[in-house]
Amino acid sequence: MKKQLLALAIGSMVVAPSMALAEKGPIVYGKVNVSYENQDDGTEDAWFLESNASRVGVKGELDLDVDKLKAVYQAEFEISVDDGEKDGETFSQRNIYGGFAHETYGTLIAGKFDSPLKKAQGDVDQFNDLQGDIKNIMAGENREDNVVQYSTPSLADALKLNVAVIPGEEQDEGSENNGVADAVSTSLVFDNGTFYGSLAYDSEIEDKLKVDGSGIAGDRLNILRATGMARIDIFEVGALYQMAEEDQGEGEDTSFLVSGAVNLARWKLKAQYGMTEADIRDEELSLMAVGADYKLAKKSKVYAYYSQVEEDKGDFEDTTFGVGFEHKFSM
Repeated sequence: MKKQLLALAIGSMVVAPSMALAEKGPIVYGKVNVSYENQDDGTEDAWFLESNASRVGVKGELDLDVDKLKAVYQAEFEISVDDGEKDGETFSQRNIYGGFAHETYGTLIAGKFDSPLKKAQGDVDQFNDLQGDIKNIMAGENREDNVVQYSTPSLADALKLNVAVIPGEEQDEGSENNGVADAVSTSLVFDNGTFYGSLAYDSEIEDKLKVDGSGIAGDRLNILRATGMARIDIFEVGALYQMAEEDQGEGEDTSFLVSGAVNLARWKLKAQYGMTEADIRDEELSLMAVGADYKLAKKSKVYAYYSQVEEDKGDFEDTTFGVGFEHKFSM
């Protein structure tokens, strides 16, 4: 009996501090998303074990000696579950920032993280991080360096404005990218849980068009993106429309995506179709994906999917069939 009481006492001493830390201190979180896939590039096919943006991170907030003001931070890294490294790195940087959040005046953060335009897609992309991801057919899916971003508080618990500025940090003589805001990304987002809508714009963001243009790294694009999604009963319906053009060149892409899902108890059946049309090359790049998720628990699922990305006139076709699982965790 005494041994049992002693064990309980020690256990309470260990658990109590960790609970306190969970309330005020850092939260460790992440997910493991692994799929076994057959990928066919139109010429040959092979089987791959993929670690689909699996990640680990820490985030939190700190109370400050200023009324209604908190310090906020996040450090998130991609981990490669399949082979232990990505481009020679054990951990590759994802969203990392620090800043301040005020209940009345909004949030100011600085670091490397997803642009407001990228985040403005919401959950419309039903195959995010898989081969059916919209990043395979359209520009704008950027995680930017050296970002300073301001976000307003949620108005009426639904409406928020995000403005991000990016200095070019070039000191070469004659360089034009040495200002306080050489690139800008903004978004206006409405989300009340049932309906989601966003309008976003990138100005001179480093990216490249998927179909038109030279495709040289370092191109700067202007992108306008509109997104809408509705969650009604067991149904999810979404759409995205985008226009992207080179700031200096003449290349221009027009893209759209439509997606949908049906939630049946533990099952989620989903599909999406998208296309990018090139203005100069008169080419089309299309994406089709269908799949099914089966929920094992609140933070765990298994899934299967099929996707196809292809050019209409060009000699490019990429199809993928995969089965996998995803486990999310936090402490």
